[in-house]
Amino acid sequence: MPDTIAVPDLSDNEQDALTGLLAHLEAKAPRNLLRASYYDGKRAIRQVGSVIPPQYYRLGIVLGWSAKAVDMLARRCNLDGIVWPDGDLDSLGLGELWDANRLDSEFNQAETSGLIHAVSFLVTTKGGPGEPEALIHAKDALSAAGHWNTRKRALDSLLSVNERNEDGKVTAFTLYLENLTIACYKARNNRWVVEDRQEHPWGVPAEPLVYRPRTGRPLGSSRISRTVMSLHDQALRTVIRMEGHADVYSFPEMWMLGADSSIFQDASGAQLASWQIMLGRVKGIPDDEEASNPRADVKQFPASDPRPHLSQLEQQAQFFSGETSIPLTSLGVSNQSNPTSADSYIASREDLIAEAEGCTDDWSPAVRRTITRALAIQNGQTEVPAEWSGIAPKWRNPVYVSRAAAADAGSKQIGAVPWLAETEVGLELLGLDDQQITRALAERRRLGGSAALRAITAAAEANQPVVTGAGSAGG
Repeated sequence: MPDTIAVPDLSDNEQDALTGLLAHLEAKAPRNLLRASYYDGKRAIRQVGSVIPPQYYRLGIVLGWSAKAVDMLARRCNLDGIVWPDGDLDSLGLGELWDANRLDSEFNQAETSGLIHAVSFLVTTKGGPGEPEALIHAKDALSAAGHWNTRKRALDSLLSVNERNEDGKVTAFTLYLENLTIACYKARNNRWVVEDRQEHPWGVPAEPLVYRPRTGRPLGSSRISRTVMSLHDQALRTVIRMEGHADVYSFPEMWMLGADSSIFQDASGAQLASWQIMLGRVKGIPDDEEASNPRADVKQFPASDPRPHLSQLEQQAQFFSGETSIPLTSLGVSNQSNPTSADSYIASREDLIAEAEGCTDDWSPAVRRTITRALAIQNGQTEVPAEWSGIAPKWRNPVYVSRAAAADAGSKQIGAVPWLAETEVGLELLGLDDQQITRALAERRRLGGSAALRAITAAAEANQPVVTGAGSAGG
């Protein structure tokens, strides 16, 4: 039954917004939980048919293909940082914001949740006592729901569930409306109380991180689509059949004529366990001269071949690979060798690379708005300054390139434009990461300062004009 919440201190419009968002959250919960179960490997397959013994469906056999579909794409969408060609981000406190909110991890979590549930939300708020000045939190679709305004291309409202009790009922939430944030909790007397009500100039301070948005479905579609779930179930059933085959149908079938059941009993006359009968390597069947067939006749049918199951699993893996753009070799059922050359490697992952580039293009506006809003809050602004429009996320290349290949390509580009060698962009082209670039530039400044100091000291001792770089100073 859908959860209902009535907060006495909310206005009619605020209560209507809360009721609508809560109903939407509860309506989407079953499908979101289902997709989370596929990702977490908790999806159980019901018994199909009567050929496989039921105990094999209780072994907890799982398959990680759905998680692989999400993780392989997410690992190619890496936010390396934020850039501002026209300004100095350090002066705005980006490093402090990044470290205080652990944005490396927070953004990665938001990306993964967005791929699983189609959308996740980046919420920006002002910190309280003992907290960073600006806070950025990621919320998944199991704990947040919003109303998207297609004209403004922004959220009109957002409900963020902060706590639930052991029965899954909401006990604390935050409602984000236009320029208004309302935090509520359920008191011990089961009465809802408004804990905090804050007005601010930031509209609804949240941005959706959407996977594959489209007209008519602006909040996107899940990476774990219906097709992916169907193929996952088919493959899991095949794996269960293989497990049952290994125990039940891999033994040769035996037919005995002219023997009674006494040969399957122990010395006390009790029936032997099935595994003892099947694993017995030497079986003695005595002759019975009084029987119509004095000597038992044993016939054997060969064991069933498991290769049809493997062939079926490989075919299902091919379907799954085609649906998700994951290389077949990554699903663990192909005996094909990995591509050896750089061109063949990229060609084998072209679809996945294109998918990753599409994701980062769709996510960039949300990341940029989140970062600029958080920096404005941190610096005491009441709006995002127009000159910050050049602030943008910097994404890592989704194509995995070796350091040698990157350095070779970068050196050729710098050879064509030599002055690039003196810039951070040039060092990036050579394959250096951000930490290496920072260290290299810092060491260059130190060496330059030491050289200038030596020139000044030498000139002072000789009572000569000091010459440093392109300029000069009189002594």
